[in-house]
Amino acid sequence: MEPNTQRKKSGWIDRFLAFIEILGNKLPDPITLFFILSLAVIIISAIAAWLQISVVNPGDGKTISAVSLLTPDGIRQIFTKAVENFTGFKPLGIVLVAMLGVGVAEYTGLLSALLKQLVLIAPGKFICPFLVFAGVMSNIAADAGYVVLVPLGAVIYLAYNRHPLAGLAAVFAGVSGGFSANLIINPLDPLLAGLSQSAAQLIKPEYQVNATANYYFMVVSTFLITGIGWFVTEKIIEPRLGSYDQEEEAQMQQLTAAERKGLRWAGYTLLAFTVLISTLVLPSQGILREPKTFTLIPSPFINSIVFIIALLFLITGIVYGKFSGSITNDKDVAKAMSNSMSSMGYYIVLAFFAAQFIAYFSWSNLGIIMAVNGANFLKATGLTGVPLLILFILVSLVINLFVGSASAKWAIMAPVFIPMFMLVGYSPELIQAAYRIGDSTTNIITPLMPYLPVVLAFAQKYDKSLGLGTLISLMLPYSIAFFVGWIILFIAWFIFGLPWGPGVTSVYG
Repeated sequence: MEPNTQRKKSGWIDRFLAFIEILGNKLPDPITLFFILSLAVIIISAIAAWLQISVVNPGDGKTISAVSLLTPDGIRQIFTKAVENFTGFKPLGIVLVAMLGVGVAEYTGLLSALLKQLVLIAPGKFICPFLVFAGVMSNIAADAGYVVLVPLGAVIYLAYNRHPLAGLAAVFAGVSGGFSANLIINPLDPLLAGLSQSAAQLIKPEYQVNATANYYFMVVSTFLITGIGWFVTEKIIEPRLGSYDQEEEAQMQQLTAAERKGLRWAGYTLLAFTVLISTLVLPSQGILREPKTFTLIPSPFINSIVFIIALLFLITGIVYGKFSGSITNDKDVAKAMSNSMSSMGYYIVLAFFAAQFIAYFSWSNLGIIMAVNGANFLKATGLTGVPLLILFILVSLVINLFVGSASAKWAIMAPVFIPMFMLVGYSPELIQAAYRIGDSTTNIITPLMPYLPVVLAFAQKYDKSLGLGTLISLMLPYSIAFFVGWIILFIAWFIFGLPWGPGVTSVYG
């Protein structure tokens, strides 16, 4: 039976979002869209190269010129690198590996039983903030949140007889829109700090920027994003989505004896798996720690988190299936994996074209040129103080629509802005915090975000006609609310002179 989705439409906010949705859905199918965008990049790169468009890289002073993809070398690269672009597309491998494990857990009934248990014991009114918070915290596990938590949010909402797209949107907002916030130092912190330090040393060679540079601000931001995500989901998104009727969702029953037995043994397996991983991670010289420094961030543990999650779902799913009676032999496990992969057919096709587009955009240098020109514009405004900081956040936000990687953008922007702000008395840590706001808030609405096609594929499970415009209109309220809330927090933090991290203030000099 096809789900019956009835959306409520009233008020100027809904009319605006409906306009965005209609406008976005007039775009071609995402597969066609990425094909068109790939052709556009090829043509624009040729025009930009013919016009000799270039910029000076603020990091090393070298000139970066637009590269035409319509030259003999460019055409050869398009043909010879097509397979490599596809197989090297990072989200593809992450999604498929994770889904191998998740697919088994779903096929055997483990996820269904867990959700039944959750519904029976957890208060539904707090499930939304829990999911947003879990999404924010998931960035400690790199990109795992996109492929594990986002679809799980939809399933959990459905189990509570709520619209699954609201659950999906809440988690996606936390995972991607709140990407910079966390209660724990995550892999992005030392990466950005290293780039900030290199830029700061252009002014003061001995200057040090620690991974904890923005820790206090990010801890508070975690709760801010959770609260805003909760409000937007329940006051804007869920009312707008309306009802979602599906025959099976009214049949929430108690766990059977077989299900309880399966869950019990799956729990024992989870405990054993956790102990095993802990013995590889927790000792000061654990095998999954960084071999030379024995740090946890970065480490092989962090780099393999998606594989670990896939193993966790796979092993516990098999154990649950054996003890609940839902599987009998290895052929059932193979069938579960095959079913999981067959459900990802659309995404695999989409990933091929998305990978080509992102590769062409990188080869042409168009993204870097746009980023440097945006930085130069900001530098030329002559503004100071809070207005300059806000404008800097806005420029970061706009650049994020075209260059997805946080570290790639900061590698370009830090050598320009950190010395500029240091010379007028602002600390590198302050500027890094401002950058992270702009870098996070538009992640959920840019078509160039590598995981947007993943989220779109998950959403179409509940609404087969859902297009890119609908998804963007669904996420736009989060993007705007996160931006406004974060700006207010940032300005208050700056005005009251609060420390951004241990021993870090807004003042330099």
